[in-house]
Amino acid sequence: MLIARYVCYLFAFVVFARGVKAQDVFAAQRKDWLQKAEQNKPVLNETVRKPTALVTLVRDSNAFQGWKTVPAKPLDSLYQQSFKKQSGVVLDFGDHLTGFYSFTLKARRGTPDGPLRFRFTFGEVPAEMATPFDPYPGSLSRAWLQDEVVTVMELPATVTIPRRLAFRYVKIDLLGSSPYFDFGFDGMEARATTAATKLPAALPANTDPIIREIDRVGQATLKECMQTVFEDGPKRDRRLWTGDLYLQSITNAYSFQNFALTRRCLYLLAGVSGENGYLNSNVFETPQPHAQVGAPFLFEYSLLYNAALKEYLAATGDRQTAMELWPVAKKQLENISRFLLPNGMFDYAAAAKAGWWLFVDWSNTLDKQASIQGLCIFALQETLALAALLGKQNDISAVPGLIGRMTAAARKTLYDKQRGVFVSGPEKQVSYASQAWMILSSVATNTEAQRAIKNLQALSSVVRPGGPYLYHYYIEAMLKCGMQQEARNELEKYWGGMVKKGADTFWEVYDPANDFLSPYNFYPVNSYCHAWSCTPVYFIRKYANVFQKD
Repeated sequence: MLIARYVCYLFAFVVFARGVKAQDVFAAQRKDWLQKAEQNKPVLNETVRKPTALVTLVRDSNAFQGWKTVPAKPLDSLYQQSFKKQSGVVLDFGDHLTGFYSFTLKARRGTPDGPLRFRFTFGEVPAEMATPFDPYPGSLSRAWLQDEVVTVMELPATVTIPRRLAFRYVKIDLLGSSPYFDFGFDGMEARATTAATKLPAALPANTDPIIREIDRVGQATLKECMQTVFEDGPKRDRRLWTGDLYLQSITNAYSFQNFALTRRCLYLLAGVSGENGYLNSNVFETPQPHAQVGAPFLFEYSLLYNAALKEYLAATGDRQTAMELWPVAKKQLENISRFLLPNGMFDYAAAAKAGWWLFVDWSNTLDKQASIQGLCIFALQETLALAALLGKQNDISAVPGLIGRMTAAARKTLYDKQRGVFVSGPEKQVSYASQAWMILSSVATNTEAQRAIKNLQALSSVVRPGGPYLYHYYIEAMLKCGMQQEARNELEKYWGGMVKKGADTFWEVYDPANDFLSPYNFYPVNSYCHAWSCTPVYFIRKYANVFQKD
């Protein structure tokens, strides 16, 4: 018997050492999951939108990124006059939209004897119309920037730019034309698309105006990101990300309630999971659903899938979907133990060294030990709640003990009783991220949580949030520990700050002290309509007693 067991172990080792392809954990379910994702693909709601005004770009040091628009001559002048004298005109469509842009040209004088060439520049904010794109200094593809050179060979002509665009403003430059004939625009429009159809209920009439505006802009943000999946940004990336899905889906549950779209995304992520059963960070839909080859494993996003599935079940009562996807959720928990130290702390440094992506926030200085520890505990708790809803507690019977072990380790290792905050890493760094995740994971008591958040304001060298993604969890943490008024104040200050700077939709990155902040070394390539910024709608509508009272 011992010899036989040894032979089996030896064979397994040899197979592993030779790199023989491992068995696909969910091979039997993938086809069905992807079919169900396809069955829940929405028919997009289309609306024809036309420009509302001609505007002029004006430098203004008080405006967001130094530029604003002011009304120019009447819109009719664009269509009634030769375009040769209007090159460089900027049109305003009135609101952010996602869709396909078309224009019609006609001859005004003479016979068209040569082609016309234009550059169309589309922007979500005024600075995109005014900032030269080249030489391009950014770290992402230059092609994400929304400028298109279009050549028109014959007139009259109606042209639709093939690429889907996300914009409010359009700048049109004439690059080439014949001197022997004249022409002009005869019309233009955008076919805007969204998967949002059901309008959320109106807020009470006595709701504070700034809260009402934050809710309106948040709704617009989510609506624009609701395409055939919950996209992270309709201008750039334009794909489904697991962490964004969690935030979008809980916001959708309190607003548009397109639960079929949430269901589609949950099945898509499961259908393209790795052969080891672990979820990829993001999914492309075409030409067929697939993950990003070579992308690092985004550990925390895979765990947030479980929270999204639990919240979906709680909102819909759809046990069938949750039961079918339960094996996926259960599988994600395995990675928590992979780098768990004997003392109960997750070895985030070893995980990062192994090539895992630990995101937490857009910040180059953030130490992530405490955040990842808290996020692991939070995910375990959410999965345990999901198991309880499904009657699957026996499947993860070890989880309560693991929660207790990791919680005790966090309190012992990370809590600085003297300063009343949670610290992270060898330098004992203090950050908003660490406090947020220690609170959301219930490592901190309510008293400790409130003290920690209050003490953040008095300590020097505190690492602040780098963007709206972490601000969501920070505000959620304040609400969890009973700091309702502080949560409202922060929401009004942060997202209200974007509203006051002219946001039509909420931005991917926002630092009140630096309008030009960009993780990509070039602020025009930032997404100015980004999924993870939509969650004020969730807060305002879920916690009505906090945010909707006057």
